[in-house]
Amino acid sequence: MEKERSSFSGKLGFVLAAAGSAVGLGNLWRFPYLAAKYGGGIFLLVYIVLALTFGFSLMITEIAIGRKTGLSAVGAFQKLNKKYTFIGYLGAIVPILILPYYSVIGGWVLKYLTAFSTGNAHYAAESDYFGYFTGNAGQSLVFFAIFIGITALVVLGGVQKGIEKVSKILMPVLVVLSIVIAVYSCIFSVQNNGFDGILYYIKPDFSKFTYMTVVSAMGQLFYSMSLAMGIMITYGSYMKKDVNLESSVHHIEIFDTGIAFLAGLMVIPAVVSFSGIEGVNKGPGLMFVTLPKVFYSMGPVLGSIVGVIFFVLVLLAALTSSISLMETVVSIIQDKFHLERTPSCLIVLGASILIGLPSALGFGVLSGVTPLGMDFLTFFDFLSNSIIMPIVAILTCIFVCYIIKPTAIVEEVELSGKFKLKKLFKFMIYIAPALLAVILVFAILEGIGIVKV
Repeated sequence: MEKERSSFSGKLGFVLAAAGSAVGLGNLWRFPYLAAKYGGGIFLLVYIVLALTFGFSLMITEIAIGRKTGLSAVGAFQKLNKKYTFIGYLGAIVPILILPYYSVIGGWVLKYLTAFSTGNAHYAAESDYFGYFTGNAGQSLVFFAIFIGITALVVLGGVQKGIEKVSKILMPVLVVLSIVIAVYSCIFSVQNNGFDGILYYIKPDFSKFTYMTVVSAMGQLFYSMSLAMGIMITYGSYMKKDVNLESSVHHIEIFDTGIAFLAGLMVIPAVVSFSGIEGVNKGPGLMFVTLPKVFYSMGPVLGSIVGVIFFVLVLLAALTSSISLMETVVSIIQDKFHLERTPSCLIVLGASILIGLPSALGFGVLSGVTPLGMDFLTFFDFLSNSIIMPIVAILTCIFVCYIIKPTAIVEEVELSGKFKLKKLFKFMIYIAPALLAVILVFAILEGIGIVKV
């Protein structure tokens, strides 16, 4: 007798868990520096437009496929058409690659939280602190192991008692902390540098609009909303048939875009007031090099408090995403090999630690090994986010358009209510492959150093 599949208790549980997956380091770490680099307010406007069209269509497609089949990525494509099972396998590779290095970054967040919460904010604010820590094999491995261990404990608890229960606690806390830090950052900015930083971020300047604004916003959207990595298919498979699918996707988008917007308010005005707009264009090092200096400039006591709150916020966001990554791989193993949750989770945990070792050691003992001229963490990020994910998304759209037809998705959505944006979905699902192809081409060109994105 086939075992009944786990499910979320209802719409709230599903939305908070799926939103938790979408809200992660992509929102709090990547979005602010891209917004600053590509025009501030105009980037924000383009991002929102793409989220409401392109992002909406891809997300509703993946969740509908999961709910329609009741299976994770591999099983879902196999059930719909066996010839295209390979799309599910390609999608499964993404979380397998991302979870290990994502957990390494999660370990960095834990380290900074520890520094700020133990009165060592002055050390964290030093320019060479990040390099010293990441180059220390022992510390890097310990914090990596702690972070991925916490992730595994939640996933071991199951869908309702683990993922849903934790998401219902973490997501509201995450929203409150985001608002608190954003408000304080804006006040700090206004007091030190007027409204320059805030206006740069929220006021669209069309003179700064370029084709790269669209390409970078589209790439960020893709990265942020957990698309083309099997997560939304997996979470969709846990979704009850009577839960309104379309409104659930709208709520997930509101969470995801809202936190990204608040992340920009947290970071851009404060950094602009500290070091000017050029200070924000420091790429990924912004969170771990520039921001600690900003916090410490607020004073030893206040800076430590703000730093603790900020890194707690980032830790919560990182955990909700790492949980969804691990759950996706666990679900695939359960569906494929009919194993129980505990052994499946332990297998994924062990494999992730092994795969994550090069990323954890890539800034120290393995710093001399540089595939394609990149450190291991950057290489795995490039391989998964810049190559495999766009390919999976393109194949998924083609699969929906020409194999099962968009009607199959529409019918699934309409099981739980009227599909109000059906025309938008049908239009976007056909043009999405071309848009995704643009992302893929520019991402590869950037990765091999031909263009700077």
